[in-house]
Amino acid sequence: MLDKLKHLNQNYFPQKLFYGPKWLVLGVNNTCNLHCKMCDVGVDYKDSNFYQNLVGTTPLHMPLELFKKIADQASLYYPTTKLGYAFTEPLVYSHLYESLKYASSKNLFTSITTNGLSLRKWADKLIDADLKELYISLDGPADIHNEIRGYNKSFEKAVEGIDYLLSQPKHPKISIFCVITQWNIGRLKEFLDYFKDYSIEQIGFMHTNYTPDNVAENHNIRFGMEYHATASNMKDINLDAYNLKVLFSEIEEIQKTNYKFNVSFSPEINNYKQLHSFYHEPEKLYGKKCYDIFNAIMIKSNGDVIPAHGRCYNINIGNVYKNDLKEIWNSNVISKFRKDVTQEGGLLPACSRCCSAFSD
Repeated sequence: MLDKLKHLNQNYFPQKLFYGPKWLVLGVNNTCNLHCKMCDVGVDYKDSNFYQNLVGTTPLHMPLELFKKIADQASLYYPTTKLGYAFTEPLVYSHLYESLKYASSKNLFTSITTNGLSLRKWADKLIDADLKELYISLDGPADIHNEIRGYNKSFEKAVEGIDYLLSQPKHPKISIFCVITQWNIGRLKEFLDYFKDYSIEQIGFMHTNYTPDNVAENHNIRFGMEYHATASNMKDINLDAYNLKVLFSEIEEIQKTNYKFNVSFSPEINNYKQLHSFYHEPEKLYGKKCYDIFNAIMIKSNGDVIPAHGRCYNINIGNVYKNDLKEIWNSNVISKFRKDVTQEGGLLPACSRCCSAFSD
């Protein structure tokens, strides 16, 4: 019933939400310890919204006082809201342990999305701080992952941390996510089978989130003044190098295999024609609407807040130093943004390959 009321609110009165955020996405630091080929930060593409949302602010690390302010307000206004440490690489955040312990003292749910490079180092403290969920980003079998990440032991170090956590009587729920790229197509089943005996929650495969120049340019003709779009995740990506026939065959094989954990694809693509369209007709919208602008906001290290998360438009909807979370959640800027997106049918042109449209 509650979900139905939320959907009615989103569809018929998007400019004011009568419920709180499901997630507060935290950009706790502006640095990363790997150089991923499919990431604007990893390839140092400074012109994208994604780059600016992740590493475009100072200070380098979110001050602990700011984190506590966020946690205090979340506990007061939205006690069931989850805190997601997501950007850029939370395991290098200088106040990681202290902030997790503080959130735990406020009975707040915490999760971390990480590349896992420092996972073994942090494992005991993550357990002690009562971290609830851990999302680990891996890109395929060891040789493929290490090539994509630019570090020759990054896969092994992540697995070392996973193995240690799973050996402990108490540990956060662990899920693994893999971005499908030109480099790992044909090795996805092998990657999945590597973890077949692991007691994890799921392995999720994510089709590439990308925005080509022409999609951004066409978007900006209509919306560039208010919601400026940029090309994203395209510097080293070559969509023509994606062997889609091999990929589709591999998806079919994976979907026919039973695993002890959940296996998912985002988005779910059920035929080759759809797969080809996803990668070669990026101007066609994929998905029904953006769900994340109704469920999350992202807070950067300087207190600035943007809609949803790092892939969204870099529009300032408030600052935690100046406004409290209740004000920001329904600020004039984000209220107008939600209404504008809804009036356009749920997605703007540059939202065509964003993960926020793929699932509720």
